[in-house]
Amino acid sequence: MKSTHLVAGVMLVLGLATAAGIWLGKHAGDAAPKPATAEPTPAPASPEYLRAVYSPLHFRPAIESATDAQCLSCHREVLDDRVRESSPAGVEAQAAKAWYQLLDTYEGEQDTLHRRHLVTPFARQVMKLRCNTCHQGHNPREEAPVPPGAGDAGHTLRKQVDPSATCLKCHGQMAWEIMGLPGPWRDSGESFGNNCLTCHSAIRTVRHKVSYLDAAAIEKLAQDKGGDVCFGCHGGRAWYRISYPYPRHAWEGMAPDIPDWAKGRPIESEARFLIRSDVNANAGAKP
Repeated sequence: MKSTHLVAGVMLVLGLATAAGIWLGKHAGDAAPKPATAEPTPAPASPEYLRAVYSPLHFRPAIESATDAQCLSCHREVLDDRVRESSPAGVEAQAAKAWYQLLDTYEGEQDTLHRRHLVTPFARQVMKLRCNTCHQGHNPREEAPVPPGAGDAGHTLRKQVDPSATCLKCHGQMAWEIMGLPGPWRDSGESFGNNCLTCHSAIRTVRHKVSYLDAAAIEKLAQDKGGDVCFGCHGGRAWYRISYPYPRHAWEGMAPDIPDWAKGRPIESEARFLIRSDVNANAGAKP
């Protein structure tokens, strides 16, 4: 009897020892310190890349006089890239119209942002946009590091374009309330014959006289095609929930009293967009 108890005791001790060994072997690695892994060191930028990034054309004052040819010598892809013929899910571009294709002022197939603003038939008909109309340079020192580090590097994301000074001009809401319209143009336009010139043949007649637009072409197209031409850039392609505070240029017959909504607004366009002939004429005008 004693021998049986002895054998059972020995087997119990051996079992416990074996289990303890297995447990220690399994968890020993957790207690041991793991070797530190160094973060991958990015390859140094080539001198040619750094020379291009810090080109004077990316900074003022050189960016202000840069030509499209100079910009496109390195950034040609903005015009060469095209919209997919079909989506990854297999939807053909022809079967899915983009919202801007539904406007009377848009002609042709879907296209990329830069091509729509620079080389499409409508862009060439009414616009004179250039690369530096929107792109006014940037500081590479303010770029967020790529790849991002684990901590706060203290950098801001690069801002290529100031939307409030460029995009909002043609992609803001129509300020129909201050115009005295009974409602948004989509609802009230028919009561004016869908023709903005019903009123604007005599009101705010000094318009579009900036270097990035063809004022004569816009006026003629508005007379030929109606209000959709105007609405296209004055609410019809709105990306924003606010409207752009356009300068209130003086026109013949303008009332001397300034309405509340116009108080504080500029009376001429930004200096860099003024047409040189207008600047010279204003310089020679008597006060």
